[in-house]
Amino acid sequence: MVRLLIAVAAAAALYFCDATPTQSSYVLHEKREITHPRWMKRDRVHSSVKLPMRVGLSQSNLDRGMEYLMDVSHPGSSNYGKHWTAKQVVDAFAPAEETVQAVRDWLTFSGISGDRISHSDSKGWFAFNASVSEAENLLKTEYHRYEDQETGHSIAACESYHVPEAIQKHVDYITPGVDLRVPNRLNPEKSKLAKRDSPAKHDPIKVVEMPARVDLANLSTCDIAITPACIRALYKIPLNNQTAQPGNEIGIYENGDFYAQEDLNLFFANFTPYIPQGTHPTLDSIDGGEAPVPLSEAGGESSLDFQLAYPIIYPQGATLFQTDDINYSNGNISRVGIYNDWLDAIDGSYCNYTAFGETGNSPTLDPVYPDPLPGGYKGQLQCGVYKPTNVMSVSYSTQEYDKPEYYQRRQCNEFMKLGLQGHSIFFSSGDTGVAGRPANPAPIGCLGPNSTIFNPRYPDNCPYLTVVGATKVYPGFTVFQNESAANDPAGSPYTSAYSTGGGFSNIYSPPPWQQSAIDTYFSEHSPPYPYYSGNESLGANGGLYNRSGRGYPDVSANGDNIAVYVGGKAGLEGGTSASTPIFASVVTRINEQRLAAGKGPVGFISPALYAHPEVLNDIVNGSNPGCNTNGFQAVQGWDPLTGLGTPNFPKMVDLFLSLP
Repeated sequence: MVRLLIAVAAAAALYFCDATPTQSSYVLHEKREITHPRWMKRDRVHSSVKLPMRVGLSQSNLDRGMEYLMDVSHPGSSNYGKHWTAKQVVDAFAPAEETVQAVRDWLTFSGISGDRISHSDSKGWFAFNASVSEAENLLKTEYHRYEDQETGHSIAACESYHVPEAIQKHVDYITPGVDLRVPNRLNPEKSKLAKRDSPAKHDPIKVVEMPARVDLANLSTCDIAITPACIRALYKIPLNNQTAQPGNEIGIYENGDFYAQEDLNLFFANFTPYIPQGTHPTLDSIDGGEAPVPLSEAGGESSLDFQLAYPIIYPQGATLFQTDDINYSNGNISRVGIYNDWLDAIDGSYCNYTAFGETGNSPTLDPVYPDPLPGGYKGQLQCGVYKPTNVMSVSYSTQEYDKPEYYQRRQCNEFMKLGLQGHSIFFSSGDTGVAGRPANPAPIGCLGPNSTIFNPRYPDNCPYLTVVGATKVYPGFTVFQNESAANDPAGSPYTSAYSTGGGFSNIYSPPPWQQSAIDTYFSEHSPPYPYYSGNESLGANGGLYNRSGRGYPDVSANGDNIAVYVGGKAGLEGGTSASTPIFASVVTRINEQRLAAGKGPVGFISPALYAHPEVLNDIVNGSNPGCNTNGFQAVQGWDPLTGLGTPNFPKMVDLFLSLP
């Protein structure tokens, strides 16, 4: 549930000690305008009940995050490649000392003694326990018990609260407060220890049998099945004859999908005999994540990721970020959140990061550990236990529509901070063209009362990620000719239709490195659809897409008719889940050469690619239909289905070796 805030402008910038906290100096800070019908307001909470209070402090410099990232990521900057340390990131965005002191003074003046107040390691919030009587007096409010009519779960909350006008600008939010969110709940339709069958966090994997006429020995049938040899030929990638650079393993995220070692061995034996049998990723198990699994439980997503990455990066290795225990992975406990536990595990400061009214993981959207169910992970939430890899590939995404905006923005800020530290993060653009998944929120996956408005993806909307669309070698074409945007009608060959995802965010504006490319696209290739501008005007004037939104994808790679082994059987898969690990592996190879030359990793790569689109193969044919339209068309230059194009490995190497 997205809460509605009423913003009240702060007055003069005064230290709290210069103001008298009288009743008249208090102003409204937050008010809940609408209460979801699931929540029933009950009796007042007794004055002696203790509440775990959290005061989120206003952070510094969040508005400068994009500027900071551009400074270390744009090839024209004198600071290109001078990535920050984790401590520099924390210090840059920590609340100002003025903020910390003003809020502390207010709390102590109001009777919350200093020895009761703890300050988080991330510096983003104060915590203390207070009686209801103390909290009501502090915030000039009343606390009631609110009961969830579906689960019986109840929490303490208020309809509004107030803070002194002099410190309002220093306070982000306070809990318990106005927030009422729907909690996780058991799913009675799932057995307690069911076979691993994840609630979909990625588009359904599309698989067909391997055609008998595929010639694995040469490139003559790459229009039928894409093998590692076909990928090398498409993007001019030589075999990696270098010694693997320590610490440059590719990172691959998985959630609710699992690989079987037998599948990797079969793939290596048939397609890449130069990779030894038994080669496998290093498991970074997050909150009970398990892998590998028996062949009967192997998933198409994990198999695809590693069978595409290893042939490009070997002898370099891979790290598997396998998230969540069996109960959350297979849906025994329902939840709609994603990525937070992974981000917690690779950045300890994120566990308590305060932004947009949220500190740490959402107790109603994200998994909660320890998990008391049989087979559940009994440890505490893992914070900062693993090191993020230089390059990370994620083939899981949902719709922007699915998640509260505050949840998305908090994660997007974290992706920015990882980029500042030199990490490249790649996400898939989705497999349903301009639409979302069917039945989300409508049978054809589109927005609006008539299901006509295009449905952008999350977290692809975040400008601090490099998003990868999919291309295809069409029948009768070769790897030495231009590819086209991936687009397969239902039944040709997959059961469901598939087209590379792309479009424009309803939340974020185009970042500065992309603005010129989008302006050119609209001025020279304006789509034939009505549009609107901004999320507030969604669908206005019959508009189908947001003309002022961040466009995606940024780049693309082959994502159709990919040869794989899953469950011991050879087959073909399609999806941007394939194109993403390909592009991420290419960047891992580039980092290998930069590290060997004594340089650092490329980090957030999008600004450099938008500044030098000549290092990519422009895709000018195809479309990504959805929402009963033909979607967008591939054109010269950037477009919202193939981005800037596919990798040209030699040109990319030359560019990035020329940069400091």
